[in-house]
Amino acid sequence: MEHELRFTARHRYGGAGIVLPVRLSLGRRSLLAMARLDTGSDVSIFQREHGESLDLEVERGEPLQVSTVTGSFLAYGHSVSVEALGIELDIMIYFAFAYGFPRNVLGRRWIEQLRLGLVHYDRLLYAARRDEGR
Repeated sequence: MEHELRFTARHRYGGAGIVLPVRLSLGRRSLLAMARLDTGSDVSIFQREHGESLDLEVERGEPLQVSTVTGSFLAYGHSVSVEALGIELDIMIYFAFAYGFPRNVLGRRWIEQLRLGLVHYDRLLYAARRDEGR
């Protein structure tokens, strides 16, 4: 039995994980960043510096203690516009409390808004909004 899915975007990624260019926007402010697709993370987490570049008072967001295999850290959530793969979504993004957070990640709450296809052998990621026609 064959199955067919339709996607609106295709992204070729390198060998060190699936890293995507992302635009974060809030009001008239926006910035470009690179973020790793992380199916193991519930939430999307970005460097504190990115939140401040959007003129956010990071600590005024929704606090979240994030636990990982290597420890835990504090982050604060803010609703921002996230554009990646030509798809723009308004979602909650968490910004690390500490400066110098080592990476930006797009977690499952972002992934759940999409339909994704992965052909890892060819290093290709396909995407469409979850609510777009199939």
